Amino acid sequence: MSDLNALLNSCSFTELGARQRAAALLDPGSMRELLDPFERVKSPWLEAQGIVAQADDGVVIAKGQMAGRPVVVAAIEGNFQGGSMGEVGGAKIAGALELAAEDNRNGIPTAAVLLLETGGVRLQEANLGLAAIAEIQAGIVELRQYQPVIAVIAGPVGCFGGMSIAAGLCSHILLTREARLGLNGPQVIEQEAGIEEYDSRNRPFIWSLTGGEQRHACGLADGYLADDADAIREQVLAVFEAPGEGLPRSRQHGRFLQLLARVDTAQQADAEGVRAFYKGEQA
Repeated sequence: MSDLNALLNSCSFTELGARQRAAALLDPGSMRELLDPFERVKSPWLEAQGIVAQADDGVVIAKGQMAGRPVVVAAIEGNFQGGSMGEVGGAKIAGALELAAEDNRNGIPTAAVLLLETGGVRLQEANLGLAAIAEIQAGIVELRQYQPVIAVIAGPVGCFGGMSIAAGLCSHILLTREARLGLNGPQVIEQEAGIEEYDSRNRPFIWSLTGGEQRHACGLADGYLADDADAIREQVLAVFEAPGEGLPRSRQHGRFLQLLARVDTAQQADAEGVRAFYKGEQA
């Protein structure tokens, strides 16, 4: 009965919008949104291409507290342009990270949580989006010197492209079963390598390689969570309390390069083989 009650009382994180996700993490009454939709700071490039722009450019920036700790949350709305990063949305996230780093220099220990539901750069904004992602990555590296920068990828959009590199730079990555994390999306891989290599319509196959459970089992993520808002908040708080002292994955590049040098590209990858590979059990 207790399990049933827990299920009935749970709140799916993946079903919430970006603004609701930010609010679900922060202490009640502490959320203050920066550059909210009423500021009308939206992409100047989409309308010229016949695309309806969104007033917040699909990015919600909120300052508040988690268990009394100062936190900034950047939440990407996956339902707007696939969560793609353009000039404005990217600048909002980069600016928030830079302000959090400045807070720390001024004695305010502000941490950051990035809610990443994104396919990467917005193709309609091309180089501007890439430049914004580069600024986000620089902001993560700067801030993590002071406080944890936690990436939460809940699904179903996942996290791909340049923003997957941003996730890899974070102090910690938390995933749900519904989440996916990878450099190139399934359609891109299929387009470049062929359907025999990667069938983008084969959802079980895709999740078996890039889904949350697999990425966690391979050591590419630090937490594997249920799709529950309270559980995700509790895990983020646990990381804040005990961030650990290990090197970030981005500083373990030597080990990963050694692993990659042993990849046999003639063999079709499968979930079991990939797990064994990352554990050093096979070439």
